[in-house]
Amino acid sequence: TDDGIKIDGKVLKVLQVRDPKELPWKALGVDLVIESTGIFTDRDKAAMHLDAGAPLVIVSAPSNGADATFVYGVNHAEFDPAKHKVVSNASCTTNCFVPLVKVLDDAFGVENGLMTTVHAYTGDQQLVDGPHSDLRRARGAAINITPTSTGAARATSLVMAAMKGKLDGTALRVPVPTGSITDFVANLKKPATVAEINAAFKAAADGPLKGVLEYTDAPIVSSDIVTNPHSCIFDSDLTMSMGTLVKVLGWYDNEWGYSNRLVDLTKHIGAKLKA
Repeated sequence: TDDGIKIDGKVLKVLQVRDPKELPWKALGVDLVIESTGIFTDRDKAAMHLDAGAPLVIVSAPSNGADATFVYGVNHAEFDPAKHKVVSNASCTTNCFVPLVKVLDDAFGVENGLMTTVHAYTGDQQLVDGPHSDLRRARGAAINITPTSTGAARATSLVMAAMKGKLDGTALRVPVPTGSITDFVANLKKPATVAEINAAFKAAADGPLKGVLEYTDAPIVSSDIVTNPHSCIFDSDLTMSMGTLVKVLGWYDNEWGYSNRLVDLTKHIGAKLKA
């Protein structure tokens, strides 16, 4: 239609407004706004939606200064509509990494650790060599393994406060369109065997993290997890242990899996706002 997209008799209004403060959120009576432009990610910028009349904003990215950062399945129950007006759904990598950390920490205790995400290349890289502030990302994305930074490990402390200062990480961007894997090496507070580690992840996948964490013992590769809705697909066949030094790996569809968690968080917050 002239006003928007019509689905099952209902018109969804389509807007073209550059300044979030000028959006007609108040007139439309929206319950919340999902900020997914990738431009207005900081709290001050995302809060322009509040100025336009939106009661709450969910940023589908890491957000500097956000009132809270949520990883659905781990800390989403901490949402408080009285004090959380601009919240972050974290990143796709954080949504994969946090369940790995949580299961290990709950079962054995995590002293510290380092993670590497082997991540599908993204629009922030050059397809052919060209200008970029990060000289590695300046190189052709489709023909290189590109080392770069990630804040996913450090951001874990926003979700699990006890991990502050204990985790760090890096990223390797690789030439696949989607489908990534997180490699986490941790020092545990007590020794754990491969069987014990895998049992802890199986219990979590079947229990408190069901729907967020999936357990597999199949010999999968990255294309096998494309369109998998879980945040983290724990690959039990790749678990390693040398006493308190352990390695665990989890796959994730960095687009589809993350989008599913964004929907879950939106539904949870929406229900709380209407309660």
